[in-house]
Amino acid sequence: MPRALTIADLYALASSRMERMAFDYYDSGADEELTLKDNEDAWRRLRLRPKCLVDVSACDLATTALGTPVSMPVLVAPTAFQRLAHPEGECATARAAAAAGTVMIVSTLSTCLLEDVARDGRGSEGARWFQLYVYRDREVTRALVERAEAAGYRAIVLTVDAPYFGRRLRDVRNGFALPDGLTVANLAEGMGVVGAAAGNSGLATYIASMLDQTLTWRDVDWLRSVTRLPLVVKGVVRGDDAARAIDHGAAGVVVSNHGGRQLDSTVATADALAEVVDAVAGRGEVFVDGGVRRGTDVLKALALGARAVLVGRPVLWGLAADGEAGVSAALRILRDELALALALAGCAGVADVGPDLVAGDPHRDGARSAPAAR
Repeated sequence: MPRALTIADLYALASSRMERMAFDYYDSGADEELTLKDNEDAWRRLRLRPKCLVDVSACDLATTALGTPVSMPVLVAPTAFQRLAHPEGECATARAAAAAGTVMIVSTLSTCLLEDVARDGRGSEGARWFQLYVYRDREVTRALVERAEAAGYRAIVLTVDAPYFGRRLRDVRNGFALPDGLTVANLAEGMGVVGAAAGNSGLATYIASMLDQTLTWRDVDWLRSVTRLPLVVKGVVRGDDAARAIDHGAAGVVVSNHGGRQLDSTVATADALAEVVDAVAGRGEVFVDGGVRRGTDVLKALALGARAVLVGRPVLWGLAADGEAGVSAALRILRDELALALALAGCAGVADVGPDLVAGDPHRDGARSAPAAR
């Protein structure tokens, strides 16, 4: 693989190596893709206020996520169908995440068995969480949770922003479907087939037919009752929803608009983060995804109160560019950029990051008034 200096370099490599339908599936957003673009632009709009005359000869990036030590506040977001990018798919990503000492969140829509991903990502430096879609058949859902527990996953990440899938026009135009030989590997035969759908995305049709559109807060209570694992609610962009998630027993929330792939014109996650942090008020951990492409984006997220960021597309681009080595490159790029950004901002580690690093008034949308403990 040619040397990649930035995540944008990995994007260019991936776009040149992937089949168009697969690349567009990873790259696209809903409808006009306004939220997709705004997720990146919102991080760029924020400006930093570095401190000076601080000893930054050593910079500590380590933190924890739900009590699990991680080498940096960058986790691998759940993304579906990774074998579209590389034959080893989620297993390659798991090895790279473990080597980087961070958490990988494995999607329900994985193209590798969750047990195989756990085996390949096993190691003292890595951990796995399992992202859950709730199927209409609750026994299917319960079985997925039980398998994740048995395989050593450390948390369940419940996605709550996808009762249906948003209209991703590139997928519709391409007639998106999984190629022969690829399925949703964790489901029984017949349940994991994402085939072609006339005039639509095959995935959108699959989700509409399989997932439970009646999901409510009472189902969060049900999920809490069937697992010993901590629960994280993913897909929150409002403070009131975040507070309610904690009230229903969640250990944390992910500020997420599904990478701009659901309701177009949804608020960018960088703009929603402060309100959510304020509403959670230290009762749980707040994570954020969407549009994170640089180490400075990670720094800004920490300054606004996030425990860590989740990155999805950058990992997929690395996977498409060079398999496990490409994922390692993506994580290394973000780590190196974050370390430099921290030092130049006058922070000797992530524990020194506070809201004063962000220019303007970070409390205008309800941001926290003091740094979160790290």
